[in-house]
Amino acid sequence: MEEEEITFKIIGCAMKVHNTLGNGFQEVIYQRCLAIELKKIGLDFKREIEQKIYYEGTEVGIRRADFVIEEKIIVELKALINLESVHLAQAKNYLVAYDFPTGLLINFGATSLQYKKVFNPKYNPQKNSVNPLIQKS
Repeated sequence: MEEEEITFKIIGCAMKVHNTLGNGFQEVIYQRCLAIELKKIGLDFKREIEQKIYYEGTEVGIRRADFVIEEKIIVELKALINLESVHLAQAKNYLVAYDFPTGLLINFGATSLQYKKVFNPKYNPQKNSVNPLIQKS
């Protein structure tokens, strides 16, 4: 399945969750509901996948992606009144840390669902051969 088709399906699932629940819940509630919808349509996903963060070769912490879907797309969820540029920067940083080409930033906290497709400006397809989260075909 191509990235465009996957992102379209993810956004559709997110819209269903938002239309059903509305805004005002904690992020974890939306995460659990989105997992239910993703299962219903048969998308393969993992939740809370840990990735080590390095600074100049030294491990400085870990980050957990909300979702890794079809081993191609990272999805970061928010439950905020409005997305700000800092959230977009955060999502891009996660793409770089995981070395994925594409991600989605989805906000369930606004009265209308907000989503942004984000791209990794440093994506290196050659490096992915060692990324255990991505399987090469």
